[in-house]
Amino acid sequence: MPEKEISFEEDDLQFEEEILRNPYSVKCWMRYIESKGSAAAHTLNLIYERALKELPGSYKLWYAYLKQRRKQVKRRCITDPAFEEVNNCHERALVFMHKMPRIWLDYCQFLVDQCKITRTRRTFDRALRALPITQHYRVWPLYLRFVRAHPLPETAVRVYRRYLKLCPENAEEYIEYLRSIDRLDEAASRLAAIVNQDDFVSKEGKSNYQLWQELCTLLSQNPGSIRSLDSAAIIRGGLTRFTDQRGKLWCALAEYHTRSGHFEKARDVYEEAIQTVTTVRDFTQVFDSYAQFEESIIAAKMETVSEMGKEEDDDLDLELRLARFEQLMERRPVLLNGVLLRQNPHNIHEWHKRVQLYQGKPREIINTFTEAVQTVNPAKATGKPHTLWVAFAKFYEDNGQIDDARAILQRATQVQYTHVDDLAAVWCQFGEMELRHENYEEALSILRKATAVPARKAEYFDASEPVQNRLYKSLKVWSMLADLEESLGTFKSTKAVYDRIVDLRIATPQIIINYAFFLEEHNYFEESFKAYERGIALFRWPNVYDIWSTYLSKFIARYGGKKLERARDLFEQALDGCPRKFAKNIFLLYAKLEEEHGLARHAMALYERATQAVEPGEQYEMFNIYIKRAAEIYGVTHTRTIYERAIEILQDDQAREMCLRFADMECKLGEIDRARAVYSYCSQMCDPRLTSGFWQTWRDFEVRHGNEDTLREMLRVKRSVQAKYNTQGTFLVSQRLRAEGGGANEEGKEVDEMQALEQRAAVVAAEAEKDKPQMKEKILFVRSDASRTELAELTLQNNPDEINIGDEDSEEDMEPDGKSLVERARLLSGLISGRWKEQYIPPYLK
Repeated sequence: MPEKEISFEEDDLQFEEEILRNPYSVKCWMRYIESKGSAAAHTLNLIYERALKELPGSYKLWYAYLKQRRKQVKRRCITDPAFEEVNNCHERALVFMHKMPRIWLDYCQFLVDQCKITRTRRTFDRALRALPITQHYRVWPLYLRFVRAHPLPETAVRVYRRYLKLCPENAEEYIEYLRSIDRLDEAASRLAAIVNQDDFVSKEGKSNYQLWQELCTLLSQNPGSIRSLDSAAIIRGGLTRFTDQRGKLWCALAEYHTRSGHFEKARDVYEEAIQTVTTVRDFTQVFDSYAQFEESIIAAKMETVSEMGKEEDDDLDLELRLARFEQLMERRPVLLNGVLLRQNPHNIHEWHKRVQLYQGKPREIINTFTEAVQTVNPAKATGKPHTLWVAFAKFYEDNGQIDDARAILQRATQVQYTHVDDLAAVWCQFGEMELRHENYEEALSILRKATAVPARKAEYFDASEPVQNRLYKSLKVWSMLADLEESLGTFKSTKAVYDRIVDLRIATPQIIINYAFFLEEHNYFEESFKAYERGIALFRWPNVYDIWSTYLSKFIARYGGKKLERARDLFEQALDGCPRKFAKNIFLLYAKLEEEHGLARHAMALYERATQAVEPGEQYEMFNIYIKRAAEIYGVTHTRTIYERAIEILQDDQAREMCLRFADMECKLGEIDRARAVYSYCSQMCDPRLTSGFWQTWRDFEVRHGNEDTLREMLRVKRSVQAKYNTQGTFLVSQRLRAEGGGANEEGKEVDEMQALEQRAAVVAAEAEKDKPQMKEKILFVRSDASRTELAELTLQNNPDEINIGDEDSEEDMEPDGKSLVERARLLSGLISGRWKEQYIPPYLK
């Protein structure tokens, strides 16, 4: 616009003057423009044009000017000529601002909004050519968004190809676009390319396997659209690369052939898959897909027959497909077993299971056994490898082919097993097979051959030697040979076998006992005793216990009291070093021998020794036996010392029971004072709270045999004992735990009493404090020279300091004439703190 058409206002003069002075100052022009913010559009445009004429290289002016021009046409129709004026303005700006990406981006976005597709594309291309490559990343997102927004797939593909040359890491975006426009061939090619790049990093966080899975899915589901790649080869490549996902890849390969219409190839793929997969998960995936494939084929055939009519060939084809499907379902257990055997071909249990699956099919069973014995390595076997050979031979034996069974077992004896027991089991089965067919001599010959000493001897546990060189020390084979010799051989041959077992030092206590029984059956008694003694020399306690027990029983049964000194020597030898656990039965047998054939005093001495030699848990029982035998032999009075000994040794619970029995015996003998002394002594270990039965027994005793003084003394003793236990909280809790059954657990082991004490400490402390005798304010004394009448009068007075004895002072404690008991009894300090026979027992009892 000519300058003469420009109209100025009064406020503009100062800005015009400033511009005249500084026409190349951007600040001056920007202040002038800001002051015209509310002016008309053409006024602002004129000022911008004047400024840019003076400063055509100012980015700030151009950016503000272009922004202003775009704003002016924002709400107009895109066909308005004003848009073209703005476009021209942008073109003029790019003459000077062609290195400024912001100008290009705004211009391109402006053209996109105008829907000028070709012009926009060319402008994007000009921008990419004009800008340095380091600025292209700002242009491409808008460019790609533009080409995706319009149905121009060829243009978009070409743009993306150029883009991937700069940013190959964004190939997944291009692949997704290709799949959206149904260009699957190129999508598969691009996906295969990035899968083969080991250094490719997915922008979406996908692993290389996930990309492989996408490629396989794409190839298998679109076989007709993808021509540039060998889909089958690619999927098979994944089988070797991703061994943990073979099930899915096999299914993808089969699906590829199925969608291609090659059903027989798909079936071959499924068969190959179920014969090669090594995990149950993969097998399940493949088998389910295989079964679904067969079902779909049958369903399609039935649908075709129903639509097109039924013909004879169709029926045959349908029956064939149904039979194939049924056979597949029947084969599933065998196929699954094959998977497990591929996981571990040395799994003995699975081989036996495979044989069971082929029941009724002899050819398959033989093939399975043959494959099993050839495949299994005894050093790696899971289970017992010899059972395969034995089962193989048993199969031939059941079918009447004895010679073949012998050949198999003979071959089995040459296998290098890892354990001697495996080889021994084969020889034993070999002998048992001959016995089943009544070939007794052959069975003996086989076992004699098995036990023959090899040319090179070896120790039984020497793993460096083959098992064939160690078999001669296998007790299993020798035991069977001994049984056969006893049944089929002679006495001499059987004895030689047992002697050989003992010489090899492989005998067990049972073998020794069997040997002795065998000699005894043939009336070689001394030889049998020698066998026992040889066995005793071989073993130590506790293994020798059974031999000693049998030996001593047999010796006594044989000789009785004829060789008493020899029997005594044997018993003393048995007891020498005998553990407490096994001493009881030997002592009882020894004592019985002395009672029947020896001296009673010797028997009593043995019982006395037994009470010390047995385990603590058996001492109570031994004392009972000792007391019973002493009473029967010497009389009841002779048991007093035994009772005293038992009470001193046994634990409190058992000693309490023994005291009650002792006191009962003295009572029956009429020794009332002795019985009372026993009760007094026993009271020291009887807490009234826990052993109420004892105190009731003593009370009943005093009611029957005592008087008011003795009863009062018993009550005083009870209160004193109770006071003593109340001050011993630890002992109280220990006794209570025993009474409640908490002293031992289910296995008979003692429970940690300290732990129990900690748990009940608070309760016990409170009870102990509650039950502690309380001190009175005033104490009354009774004169020692008071008469009985005066004492009776004192009892009638209301004494606030009288000790309350509770229910014990009931009517049961009254005399028949109704008189009250004496208030205080004599203080028996000796009964409470001393031993029961120190000071209270009358002199004639000491």
